[in-house]
Amino acid sequence: MQLEDDGLLGREDAAAFVTARGFKTSKRTLEKFACLGGGPIMRSWGRRVLYRKSDLIAWAESRLSPPRRHTSEGRANAA
Repeated sequence: MQLEDDGLLGREDAAAFVTARGFKTSKRTLEKFACLGGGPIMRSWGRRVLYRKSDLIAWAESRLSPPRRHTSEGRANAA
């Protein structure tokens, strides 16, 4: 995804950015994923962790399920 302003955000601002786009995420969630893996791509500047906006959106969208018309649709593929 290309954003006009693809700046870098600290962890707290990154969580607010993703949440404002409909993917409720906390700073603590990003901290956990940074340790365990599975989170958005991050960079470091000294001791500070930074996230590019496009990487945050790509990560959030990658966690969405495929479109479906009802709740039981797609369960056969989940097993």
